[in-house]
Amino acid sequence: MKRDIRLLLSVPVLSWALYDFSNTIFSANIITLFFPQFVTEQLGTNPVQEQIASTWIAYSASIAAFFLILLSPLYGVYIDRTNKKKKWVIIFTLIVFACTYLMGYINSMDLKQSVFGLPVAFLITILLFTIAKFTYNSSLVFYDAMMSSLAQKEDHSVISGFGVALGYLGTLVGVLSVTSLVGKGPTAETFIPTAILFLVFSLPIFIFGKDGNREVKREKSIGGYREVWETFKLARKEPAIYVFLIVYFFLNDALATAISMMQPYATTVVGFSNSQFISIFMIATVFSVIGAFIFGYIAKHIGSARALQWVALVLMIALVLASLPLAKEWFYLCAILFGIAMGSIWVISRTLIIELSPAEHEGQFFGLFSMSGKLSAVMGPFIYGTITWLLSDYGATASRVAILSLFIMALGAFILHFKVIRLLAKE
Repeated sequence: MKRDIRLLLSVPVLSWALYDFSNTIFSANIITLFFPQFVTEQLGTNPVQEQIASTWIAYSASIAAFFLILLSPLYGVYIDRTNKKKKWVIIFTLIVFACTYLMGYINSMDLKQSVFGLPVAFLITILLFTIAKFTYNSSLVFYDAMMSSLAQKEDHSVISGFGVALGYLGTLVGVLSVTSLVGKGPTAETFIPTAILFLVFSLPIFIFGKDGNREVKREKSIGGYREVWETFKLARKEPAIYVFLIVYFFLNDALATAISMMQPYATTVVGFSNSQFISIFMIATVFSVIGAFIFGYIAKHIGSARALQWVALVLMIALVLASLPLAKEWFYLCAILFGIAMGSIWVISRTLIIELSPAEHEGQFFGLFSMSGKLSAVMGPFIYGTITWLLSDYGATASRVAILSLFIMALGAFILHFKVIRLLAKE
């Protein structure tokens, strides 16, 4: 334990983990809470306009995800060819900061022009958000790949858990500090304080972050998508990581969709107010911190692969409980279980990528890992939305069926993950 504490408080590890703290400030404040609220405020709150607002949010997120899907494998190839990670973490972080700051600045100006009946400031904000979300997720590919140079493999689960736990503490700090500063003012006023907090807590990795001393392959340069195809073929030769990427696709699909739909589900199906939902979100965040720490140590003692099986089980229980027409108080338990799953899946999954990847191809597999996550982030909400649309005449039942569809995805991942465990046992 003392050795772990010394490791976690060392300058390289602490500066790396603080980036988890900073990027979840952006993720929670902008992606999850305030940007969706801003869009709804701009377009109106009647049922039809709420759906139009949701469309704008979904389309901007989908465009950002599309470009990340397109480029994340190339990021991985670049990492393996150059071992340059810190440089791009800094570049992408500064772009995220600039876009988020400008989102607030544009809305502080008195711009009265409109295009196609929509305010110019609104359209610019949508564009800036899309760029910010894309570059934010791009930075994470390079950031995650930095973890392998911080310590030996047996310590990666603890370091990963520490980073994720700090990250969810960042959620608490970000939401509480910005809401206290802005109060009941316009939602757009939250953008600039969030941008500043994000940048401030990113500075340690700018200063102290390191790429590591791994030798890079210089015999050939990056050749575009040919290397990406080679990565897919390489993954087929590594059955454990190949199956794990499929498991992660479905598990992340279920969890990411549940998180993204938590607010509308809690308010329209369960019956919570918006202010009550923020309390639920904070409860989930607190238990994400707890889950990240606990499962970091569980993974260290029973192995990351077996620990992931328990995470899937926790998620499935949460999804079943959420789908049932129980008393509102039960949803607090769902929030706790979702929080535990949310914090621990990231701890274990990125540790597994390092454990399963050949060292010389680690960056490429992180690229595939990111692409798998983003593909699932597109597919899950699409399936969920299609179910609620097709069954809309049945009211809240439609959303409950949609939640059960996520349970089926998680169950499939849970069963398939037994194959990963068996493959690892043969090695």
